[in-house]
Amino acid sequence: EVQLVESGGGLVRPGGSLRLSCAASRFAFSKNAMSWVRQAQGTGLERISTINPGGDSTTYADSVKGRFTISRDNAKNTLYLQMNSLKPEDTAVYYCAQSFGLSLGVRGQGTQVTVSS
Repeated sequence: EVQLVESGGGLVRPGGSLRLSCAASRFAFSKNAMSWVRQAQGTGLERISTINPGGDSTTYADSVKGRFTISRDNAKNTLYLQMNSLKPEDTAVYYCAQSFGLSLGVRGQGTQVTVSS
């Protein structure tokens, strides 16, 4: 059974930074594209970034482009999301997920990010 465990969320002031991690196990992580998605209270899922299996191709939603950076360490089976210049509208539960083109596979349990002064 695929397992994804996110960590690194928390409370941060506007303009601050956080780094999220996603530990993957029980599947061939290095062969899977991966995404970060988020869900703010009362809204649907937003896919914010995707990275290819080799880690050399990334995409970002306009809402985070230039502020967030996705990366991966296939030797450690870990996905990362560096978030800089955080805004209150970035407040959400953040999930990592397997990415299959336009579809998402298994998601983790999520980590809460709250941006507030």
